Amino acid sequence: MKPYIVLCAALWTCLSCSTGGQQAPDAEAASTPDSVMRRVSFDPAQIRNVGIEVGTPVLKNIPGVVTLQGKIDVPPQSTISLSFPLGGYLKSTTMLPGMRVRKGQVLAELEDMQFIQLQQDYLTAREKLELAQSEFARQEDLNVGKASSDKVLQQAKAEMETQRILMNALARKLEVIGIAPAKLSADHISKTVPILSPIDGFVSRVNVNVGKYTAPTDMLFELVDPKDIHLALHVFEKDLHTLSVGQRVTAYTNGDPSRKFTAKIILIGKSLTDDRLAEVHCHFDRYSPSLVPGMFMNGEVSVSGSKAMSVPEDAVVRWENKSFVFVERESGEFEMVEIVPGGIMDGFQQISAAGIDAASRVVIRNAYSLLIKAKNAGDEG
Repeated sequence: MKPYIVLCAALWTCLSCSTGGQQAPDAEAASTPDSVMRRVSFDPAQIRNVGIEVGTPVLKNIPGVVTLQGKIDVPPQSTISLSFPLGGYLKSTTMLPGMRVRKGQVLAELEDMQFIQLQQDYLTAREKLELAQSEFARQEDLNVGKASSDKVLQQAKAEMETQRILMNALARKLEVIGIAPAKLSADHISKTVPILSPIDGFVSRVNVNVGKYTAPTDMLFELVDPKDIHLALHVFEKDLHTLSVGQRVTAYTNGDPSRKFTAKIILIGKSLTDDRLAEVHCHFDRYSPSLVPGMFMNGEVSVSGSKAMSVPEDAVVRWENKSFVFVERESGEFEMVEIVPGGIMDGFQQISAAGIDAASRVVIRNAYSLLIKAKNAGDEG
C-alpha cells in the first residue's frame, strides 16, 4: 500500500507543477460501463518525473501452470469393509473412527451359541475320526486272515474317510471365524470370537455398538490402508492434452495453502463427464496423517508453453478483476487495453489482446500511475 501512496503523491506533484498536463476527459470514454477513462495523457515532464517507460512486447516461451481441483480418494483395493461370516452379538469394542490399527489387532468380540456349537461339532468329529481310524486298522488286520469280509473293510474305510472330510470341513469353518482348530480342546471352548484387523491402517467407519446383533451381511468396520491414498483431480477437456503420466503435481488445501504436498500423476482417465471433465489420479510422494479421505485439495501442474507476446509484470495492471496494459497511441497519449494474462516467469508475463502485436508500444514501468490518473479522471467525469 505504501508504494501506491508515494506514487500518488509524486503524480499529483507533477500534475500541480505542470501547466499543460490537464486535458478534458473524452466524453465517450467517460461513459464506459466500468466508469474508467480509457485514455490518459501525460506531457514529457510528467512522463520523466513519474518514471514512465515504454517498450515493445517480446516473444517468450513461458511454461504454464494448470490448476486443478479434486479431493483425497482411496482406491478400492485399499478400502476394506469388514464383516463377519456368522451372525452374533457384539460383546465389546473400543474402536472409534480415526483410530490407527495394526494387522492382527482385535477390533471387537462377538459371542453366540453357534460359535460354541461349531467348536463342539469339530471336537466330536475329531474323536469320531480317531475311532474310525482304529476300527479301519482292526478290520484291515482281520481281513488279512479272512476273518473279516472285504465288504466290512470297505465300510470301515468309508466311515473313516467320511469323518475325515467332516472334521476338515469344520476345521476350515473355525479358521474363517478366527479360531485355530489345532489349539482347540474340550477344556478350551470359547463362547466369543475375535474380529481381527487384516491390515495396518486406520478406522474410517464404525457401524456397530455393544449389544447389537450383527448379520453376516452387515458391514461392521471400514478400514483404510493409507499407503495407497490417492489424489483424484479433475481436468477440463481443453487442458487434457497438456497432462501426461509421470508429471509432478504440487497440491495444497484451501485451509492451509502454504503447506505443499508433492505427488505424481499415475493415471489419466479416458472418459469425460457431462461437464467435460476427466479424472486424473495422483500418488503422493509421502503420506501425511493430515490427508483425510474426502478432503478437498487443489493441484498445480507445470506444463510446457508456447512462444507468445510477453511484457514485464509491471506492465500489467489489475482493475475490477480484469487485467490491462497501457498502449501508447501517440506521444504522451495512452490507451488502457484489456488483455488475457498468461504464464509468468523471470519477471515476464504472457499476454494476448486484440490490436496488440510485437510492434505495439506498451508502458512497461510505472503503469499503475496511469491507472491512478485514469481512475481519477473517470471519477471526476
